Amino acid sequence: MWRQRSGAACPLILGHRGASALETENTAAAFARARADGADGVELDVLLCASGEVVVFHDDDLVRLAHRPGRIAAMSWTALRDVELPRGTRIPTLEQAVEACGPDLLINVELKAEGFALSAFKELVERTAAIVERLHIGARVLVSSFNPVAVWLWMRRAPAVPAGLLFEVGSPLPLRQAWATPWLRPAALHPEAVLCRPEDVARWRRRGYMINTWTVDDAASLRAFRDMRVDGVITNDPARARAALTS
Repeated sequence: MWRQRSGAACPLILGHRGASALETENTAAAFARARADGADGVELDVLLCASGEVVVFHDDDLVRLAHRPGRIAAMSWTALRDVELPRGTRIPTLEQAVEACGPDLLINVELKAEGFALSAFKELVERTAAIVERLHIGARVLVSSFNPVAVWLWMRRAPAVPAGLLFEVGSPLPLRQAWATPWLRPAALHPEAVLCRPEDVARWRRRGYMINTWTVDDAASLRAFRDMRVDGVITNDPARARAALTS
């Protein structure tokens, strides 16, 4: 289950889009590799396709990974499932991704959608929540988003499943400083690594938030975040992160 660190334990090691340094990101292969390499959990991204399935993919379109045109929201699952990604992999549904994670991995589901309108997120939230409930995985899921509206919608729809607010240095000031936090009161904050000063991490933890930071790969930074007592580090190579944190 998701919880704050206690004692001298290491932070959770969460594979960023799976073990994405070694396998194609957000694919069954990446999630299975993260599990095999000793990750505590994975982070993955979800979008709705045109026929309503919740698919695991980061970008709005296929250009970067599949080297072809096509927007996820405009394509049916029948079309998307045949798209070939690097190393002969395919785009999975959320259900397929959960299966690849096995029975024990924690799963951080990031909601991806454009804009701030309620309508942009309502269906994604509803369909994702229905899958979590149907698969009985709520105890090991945490749902996050950069969009405070999406976090709010999730907290209303599935209050028993923890939510996290993402924020990054490139966002406008209110989002970069997570100004919505006192209003939302999510279970977790997910700051980009560069925003994690020791005094800020300590303050967030005193206020009861889990802190999971991203994306951290080098050994020195991993150890620094361990010493700051962050609760989780999201990394592209879980095996290397584990070695760095336990050496």
